[in-house]
Amino acid sequence: MTMGYQRTDADSVVSVLVPVRVLVVDDHPLMSTALRTYVDSSPGLVCVGEARNGEDAVQICEELRPDVVIMDLQMPTMDGIAATRAIREDFSEIAVLAVTTFSTERYVIPALRAGAGGYIVKDAEPEEIIDALHQVHEGLAPFSPAVAHQLMVSVKNNPSQVATALERFPEAPRIPARELEGLSLLAKGCRNAEIAEEMTISEATVKVYMGRLMQRLKVRDRVQLLIRAVELGLVEPSLD
Repeated sequence: MTMGYQRTDADSVVSVLVPVRVLVVDDHPLMSTALRTYVDSSPGLVCVGEARNGEDAVQICEELRPDVVIMDLQMPTMDGIAATRAIREDFSEIAVLAVTTFSTERYVIPALRAGAGGYIVKDAEPEEIIDALHQVHEGLAPFSPAVAHQLMVSVKNNPSQVATALERFPEAPRIPARELEGLSLLAKGCRNAEIAEEMTISEATVKVYMGRLMQRLKVRDRVQLLIRAVELGLVEPSLD
């Protein structure tokens, strides 16, 4: 029996029959091999293929239909942003996790607009990349703290650059203090476990708070939640 990964309401790991099938897309052989090793050594994940450019990635997605694609952004033939857009348009059930060296606005905003469900920098710990794969497969929006900071600063300083990411919301709804506290911690790049520890609540409660916040602000994931929160002045990005 092949064991897999699934989160319960308490974020516990249980056994399932089907592992998450991952395609690694990176033009650097050493990085591609490292990512494949991370995937294949992690319970609940299996690497079903590798691609060296975006064009091959789109073709392999058509043939293998992986669950998640780990996507580098700078590649020959077709870059990762164009490939992400093509994959999300043709195979909407496939999630894309951008894993790249760059955390600047020049790359983050286009990748998210193209349909990337999360954005992790390559110097992240292996455990962070693996956790991000599970999260993006579940419809969450994982991102490195540096990426979260860049995203919020971009929204604050250059709202026109992200205007198409979300429809403008006319006014801020009332947010309970505890939910706002959780939102502020999310804006600092904290994960569920860190938010739970800081607020002295369970991770399950953190997930409930985030779900309520997404409903209140009429967004579908955590990346959009942060964009909306900065637009409405609910959180203030540091400019350090």
